[in-house]
Amino acid sequence: MTNLPLWADLLISFVIVLGASFAFIGSLGLLRLPDFMARLHAPTKSTTLGVGGVIIGSMLYFSITDSLSLHELLIAIFLFLTAPISAHLLAKAGLHLELELTRNTQDLRKKPEQYSDKDS
Repeated sequence: MTNLPLWADLLISFVIVLGASFAFIGSLGLLRLPDFMARLHAPTKSTTLGVGGVIIGSMLYFSITDSLSLHELLIAIFLFLTAPISAHLLAKAGLHLELELTRNTQDLRKKPEQYSDKDS
């Protein structure tokens, strides 16, 4: 087992705990939020940041102990490119299926003139 300097140990631990916290908050949001559109927001934002934090921690650890590690960078790039695209497709499917929304979820389709670029 490799002994890391204290600063590296603290930095890596902080980044991994921060990433795990974001992932946990995203998982709780997926469990607790009331409807599909609200539930869609939690894993796409928080969990992406969470996995990103864990990947950064892993990159730091392996870069300090062995040599420069860029394998994790490919995972992060793939994740940050695919998460917004999949969330967009899921949201479009939810709109197409006209899933029921709770009272607190705003449906901006009800007043499209309020959000248009056209001058009145």
